Amino acid sequence: MSAAFGQTFRVKSGNGVDVSRTLHFSFDGKDYTGHPGDTLASALLANGVRLFGRSFKYHRPRGLLSAGPEEPNALVELRDGARREPNTRATVAELFDGLIATSQNRWPNLSFDALGMNGMFSSILGAGFYYKTFMWPASFWERVYEPIIRKAAGLGRAADEGDPDLYEKATAFCDVLVVGSGSSGLAAALAAGRAGARVILCEQDSLVGGRLRDEHMALDGKLAWQWAEQARRELEAMPDVSVMTRTCVFGTYDGGTYGAVERVADHVAVPRVGQPRQCLWRIVARECVMAAGAIERPVVFPHNDRPGVMLAGAVRTYINRFGVAPGRRAVVYTCNDDGLRTALDLYRVGVTVAAIVDSRPGGASIAAEVAAKCGARFFPSGAIVDCYGRTGVKAVLVRDAAGKAKSVSCDLVAMSGGWSPNVALTTHKGARPTWHDDLCAFLPFTLPPGMAAAGAAAGVFDTAEGLHDGAMAGQWAAVRCGFEATLPALPEAEPTSYAIHPLFHALKGLAASKKAKAFVDFQNDVTAKDVGLAAREGFVSVEHLKRYTTLGMATDQGKTSNVNALALLAEITERSIPQTGTTLIRPPTQPVAIGALAGAHRGRHFKPTRLPPTHQWAEQQGAVFTANGLWLRAQWFPRAGEKDWLETVSREVRTVREAVGFCDVTTLGKIDIQGPDAAEFLNRVYVNAWLKLAVGRVRYGLMLREDGFAYDDGTTACLGENHYVMTTTTANAGGVMAHLEFCHQWLWPELDVQFISVTDEWAQLAVAGPKSRDVLAKIVDAPFDLSNEAFPYMAAAELTVCGGVKARLFRLSFSGEMAYELAVPARYGDALARRLMEVGAPFGIAPYGTEALGVLRIEKGHPAGPELNGQTTAHDLGMGRLLSTKKDFIGSRMARRPALTDPQRPTLIGIRPVNPMDALVAGSHFLPQGAAPTAETDQGWLSSVAWSPSVGSWIGLGFLTDGPARHGEIISVHNPLAGAVIAARVVDPVFVDPKGERLHG
Repeated sequence: MSAAFGQTFRVKSGNGVDVSRTLHFSFDGKDYTGHPGDTLASALLANGVRLFGRSFKYHRPRGLLSAGPEEPNALVELRDGARREPNTRATVAELFDGLIATSQNRWPNLSFDALGMNGMFSSILGAGFYYKTFMWPASFWERVYEPIIRKAAGLGRAADEGDPDLYEKATAFCDVLVVGSGSSGLAAALAAGRAGARVILCEQDSLVGGRLRDEHMALDGKLAWQWAEQARRELEAMPDVSVMTRTCVFGTYDGGTYGAVERVADHVAVPRVGQPRQCLWRIVARECVMAAGAIERPVVFPHNDRPGVMLAGAVRTYINRFGVAPGRRAVVYTCNDDGLRTALDLYRVGVTVAAIVDSRPGGASIAAEVAAKCGARFFPSGAIVDCYGRTGVKAVLVRDAAGKAKSVSCDLVAMSGGWSPNVALTTHKGARPTWHDDLCAFLPFTLPPGMAAAGAAAGVFDTAEGLHDGAMAGQWAAVRCGFEATLPALPEAEPTSYAIHPLFHALKGLAASKKAKAFVDFQNDVTAKDVGLAAREGFVSVEHLKRYTTLGMATDQGKTSNVNALALLAEITERSIPQTGTTLIRPPTQPVAIGALAGAHRGRHFKPTRLPPTHQWAEQQGAVFTANGLWLRAQWFPRAGEKDWLETVSREVRTVREAVGFCDVTTLGKIDIQGPDAAEFLNRVYVNAWLKLAVGRVRYGLMLREDGFAYDDGTTACLGENHYVMTTTTANAGGVMAHLEFCHQWLWPELDVQFISVTDEWAQLAVAGPKSRDVLAKIVDAPFDLSNEAFPYMAAAELTVCGGVKARLFRLSFSGEMAYELAVPARYGDALARRLMEVGAPFGIAPYGTEALGVLRIEKGHPAGPELNGQTTAHDLGMGRLLSTKKDFIGSRMARRPALTDPQRPTLIGIRPVNPMDALVAGSHFLPQGAAPTAETDQGWLSSVAWSPSVGSWIGLGFLTDGPARHGEIISVHNPLAGAVIAARVVDPVFVDPKGERLHG
């Protein structure tokens, strides 16, 4: 070994670090050095740091277990200030100059943690502790138990300030997605790429190669990692191939869609200006080759959590990739031939191999040969039955084949319980993997459509076979995409043996195991004893075991613990592992930052403001704006001399009632519906009949939810034999579109109908008032006839305006006056408003905003958002007669439930205060006159209110028990917030033109 800048455990074999440059960083306030290519874990290990953190429950000292994303122990805080990031795995945190790292879950410091005393109470802190404790006395929960638990819960500290970094989202399409760049993944990408397919190769690491970088092996006579670099260069030179490093594919979704997160700038102190820290990718692939490799399992034995007890494969990673020896004197504990490679690599870099403990019955001849070569003591059929040392391994107790225990001094234990294929992505669609006894592992069984597993992920652990398996998978993926593909020339690799014999724990016949802690889940401190206790208490389902013991619920999601836990449970319950089963794996497979999921959608971008086409014109008119959902709409248009908003709104209302006004209603949802079955589709989503709607006509429609409550209303126009345009409320535009998609895709996929949102395609202005026809006559191109006979109420037509501009005209009225809605392509919306002002000037035209729009609709008794609040039915709204009895529709059966048709339900009514000047407040409750304001006397509520210049009084709409039968009755309107009570008369909800004569012109 050679020391570089105090890195006393650095060796010269690292293929992934640049030792010519030095980086400076700190851990727990102490300064260290490392090199580009190091992770925080490898750099600290090179400096002789073995203690990385404390466990969650017992606060036991913990060191590195692994070298990858499966790491359960070495969780640290990175950076400080606004960029502080808790619970980061040191094994995947790339080192950069100036990195600040801090250990967590300890007080006052890492070497002395006061909560380490929790271990003294381990007998009462076992499985189910939280379920059995804190139940009595009940009064203690809020005052005593909960504060203590909250203070002790959690590991790291989130930043106290807002995240200053940027995050992005992107979508990519490809023919073949390859997940993982080990030998199988590279071979698959080469096969598909050389065939001309569009290929995306995703590698979660910063370097390609996978375990080719972790092993001391040759391909075609050169080091394996050099072949991987050569393959990378060839792939990057292909025009249709993208190699995405630092990109973790974390989820499998419908339609060949995969979620991936790219760590764009996690490896630098501060991203460049405008550079995102992370990017969330939505990758849509026709085919996928899942070559994500495998994860090595630890062995469960007493005190197997001591710092210095590591996975054998991880030890090779630190030696061969990072050039770091994790110790000076090692014991290798294995049940397979792969673990023996660790002994050879340790010996090669000068680490003393004190012993090789081979648990296989009689050992293996190759193990004896390796032990002889390394000069190590050999324990065939052996087991490690104890481990000594508090903050680092000092010795292990080995039981030999004769049952005799012998102590072996060491500072490193490299253990291998075998490899578990990384099958997570194959299970996200609900399929469970199957157990294979010959490999002691779960393998993919039913794969998602378009996915193939290759290499170690499919249980192929030999490098030569893995190369061939990956190439075959890539070839067939390209062929299925329509390309002619052949197997690429593959490098020669020395055959390797695996020869595993099951070893999940070393506790059989070990009396001391009842006292000694043998850990299954390192982060959550779940022991073999906890698994046994859960089984004795009846939690023999794997799902129950997980939740009762918290096993597999840590940041590593059980990557290193699940199989061992299942094996223990199977043994305790005298079942096989297949009979015991396994839990489902949910995405994401690795932690994904909330910032990446949100992307740019935060602050003002969380709900981007949408502007209607007339916004700039409205600003020039001095409009006051209000937010309606995502839209910014003109609320009213004040004029000089008007003392307040109410005077302005009243003037706008009178203008519509007496002359003509116009309002931008572009924000209404607009959905274009076409197809031979379009009418039948409408007939099923609306409560009323639609099959006989004639071309050129409009009909009002009401939608119900599946539970029978009113969902949305609007009008739909028939523009052609199979062509309709639906309008929805502004608030429910997106929801209705999703509802239609659901109905078509899941309920009635056999219907030949298509639809698309065209809300942003058309600017739509409502022109209302007794002189509206006169104004429109000035802009509608000849020879279109606007007369009542040619274009009556509820008519629709496609025409041109202003000398040839394509338009759609609808004879609709939300105000109760003769009115039209004129739609033009959105780019003409601003010009149309200006033109209306120009041609309408002789008729007294004026724009009106959403406030006047609300007054007009309340005067006319039209229900809107406050009435369609999700708690009202068609009967409540006075629309019971709309419900067709001759057809089925969404919500039809549920809407007829007795409770929803009970005449005593609160029903829509109008309200006028006895004193016209008494201001009503929406949300007030209706009570009988003189009744006390209690829940028992509550008879309804006031949903909408307005000052009506047409009536000369405050008016409102609301819902009152047995409302239609109580017109003329005086009730109390109670505002509990202000403590005010107003006497008001129940009236018909239509305050203006109850016979509807005005809207017919």
